[in-house]
Amino acid sequence: MSSPVSYELEGNIGVITVDNPPVNALSQPVRQGLLDAVTAAQADGSEALVILCAGRTFIAGADITEFGKPLKSPWLPELLAAIEASEKRVIAAIHGTALGGGFETALSAHYRCAVATAKIGLPEIKLGLLPGAGGTQRTPRLAGVQAALELITSGTPIAAEEGQAIGLIDRIIEGDLREGAIAWARDLAASDAPVRRSSEQPVPEFDPGIFDAWRAELAKRARGQIAPEHIVTCVEVGATTSFAEGMAKERELFMECMDSPQSAGMRHIFFAERTAAKVEGLAKDTPQRTIAKVGIIGGGTMGGGIAMSFANAGFDVTLIEVDDEALKRGLGIIERNYAGSVKRGKLSESDAAGHRARIAGSTDYASLADVDLVVEAVFEDPELKKTIFKKLDDTCKTGAILATNTSYQDVDAIAAVTGRPQDVIGMHFFSPAHIMKLLEVVRGAKTADDVLSTVMGLAKKIGKVPVVSGVCYGFIGNRMLKPYGETAQLMLLEGASPEQIDNAMEAWGMAMGPLRVFDLAGLDVGYKARQALSDAEKGDPKSYRVPDLLVELGRMGQKSGAGFYSYDENRRAIPDPAVDKLIEIAAEDLGVERRTITDEEIVDRLISALVNEGRKILDEGIAQRSSDIDVVYVYGYGFPASRGGPMFYADNKG
Repeated sequence: MSSPVSYELEGNIGVITVDNPPVNALSQPVRQGLLDAVTAAQADGSEALVILCAGRTFIAGADITEFGKPLKSPWLPELLAAIEASEKRVIAAIHGTALGGGFETALSAHYRCAVATAKIGLPEIKLGLLPGAGGTQRTPRLAGVQAALELITSGTPIAAEEGQAIGLIDRIIEGDLREGAIAWARDLAASDAPVRRSSEQPVPEFDPGIFDAWRAELAKRARGQIAPEHIVTCVEVGATTSFAEGMAKERELFMECMDSPQSAGMRHIFFAERTAAKVEGLAKDTPQRTIAKVGIIGGGTMGGGIAMSFANAGFDVTLIEVDDEALKRGLGIIERNYAGSVKRGKLSESDAAGHRARIAGSTDYASLADVDLVVEAVFEDPELKKTIFKKLDDTCKTGAILATNTSYQDVDAIAAVTGRPQDVIGMHFFSPAHIMKLLEVVRGAKTADDVLSTVMGLAKKIGKVPVVSGVCYGFIGNRMLKPYGETAQLMLLEGASPEQIDNAMEAWGMAMGPLRVFDLAGLDVGYKARQALSDAEKGDPKSYRVPDLLVELGRMGQKSGAGFYSYDENRRAIPDPAVDKLIEIAAEDLGVERRTITDEEIVDRLISALVNEGRKILDEGIAQRSSDIDVVYVYGYGFPASRGGPMFYADNKG
């Protein structure tokens, strides 16, 4: 079997080429090939070496198929030490993405060049890990402590030009990368440029207090995660002692992270996300319909966010509202969202203007006659949705996909009012839709395979993580949320306070406690839904008595300044003794004996409520696999990725 790494001399320059499709991952043969090439070059007539990659990218990172398996020699740190020790200048030439071990390989070279479109980064933290081959040691020596901590603890790749500005990239190559890199290597050799090892560079001056400041910030940003703290420690040791001591600490803490339940959970989610994109029973060669123009029905917060999601990905969008006033209001929401993105530095003025220009508004359904996809995003009134779909059936061209953004309703019943149920599908976005990554793709009983295939592919194009769900009330996520919320209400009556419940769940790792979530969503939403139900359909009064009483007192949640909490002008939740008293009275009225409830019981009962409903969803075939449920809860409901999702957590707990 031939090596995925080749080596050839072009005059006085040795050219090392990695060709390991699709992303030139650092598999064992690649590591061995690189080591062999660098070793061989020490004895030939080359004056400098260029490492570059065939295909669409530089080394994009580790070989994920090796995760969890014993690594075979050479280890990456061993390889990179050999590259850096080369007596001949080594130049890394980057295109596409150089991530993780790929970027660590570039850092071990003596010089780095890249095309302007390239991106570099160290995303290991997203798997509960830290760079394990010198990334925490070489980066601060080249870019400084502050820039290194920003890059490594965010895990977010940066553009090559930004990398050049902070010292990680030496030169931007215009035109052909191979030609430009070889020409630069010849210039370096001709000028007798030094072999410049990053491990020998001093760390630029820094404020000694920076490490404690970062620890405090990360403790708030990544509650309970060990990798961020360990990254700071590695950088600190390297910056205050020696490269060798820093490398030893990096290896020690990397192995600790690798063996941790947190990394196991985050690696589970990494693979689960990729598995979720595979639809059981759907052939790989299933055709996809062409989508260029998109219509959105409803210009509220959700509809506006969905419109932005498509516009940001380059689609032309038509937003439909009932009248000019509502349309103006909807387009205004979009304008404010883009202005906010510009203010926060997420978008440039020109990019925001370009995205906004793709969104047109109308009050006439005839404007949707030539769209390829329409997404209905009005409020949860099943009869209204059916009325809209009858109009769409009459208006939209043959082959257009008709999608509903419903959070709960029966997609099959909505499809049944049309003459084309095969073209109807659920696309359940999460608010704010232009930011949240999850998309529940609801497959109706008659949804055509090419429609499902198209929407799954489209989800990726607009930056979403798609998960297929069957049809049931609430689909996967919201169906599980019901027993979760009911359990929280029962514990309020039994003796826990709103603050205790929320604090316990947030300390455990949830992005937001359940009662703060309900206040954010609006307590009146559930209240109105319950008014249409019979007493039997409502279920146990213990599961809704407290929120109903709050709504009847005008406490709708954040929108009214009071719900389970009172809220100040900054929407900060403040515990309210009046709510505690109301809960006590409700408990007495319902005959519930109050007692002391521990934080551990709160967590156990709430997570068990999620898991038990998840098992039912799996048994009924609503979800394809348990890992899909984990993806839904991590990406849509603030479940900590470091716990791997509710089903993974339960499986590991036993």
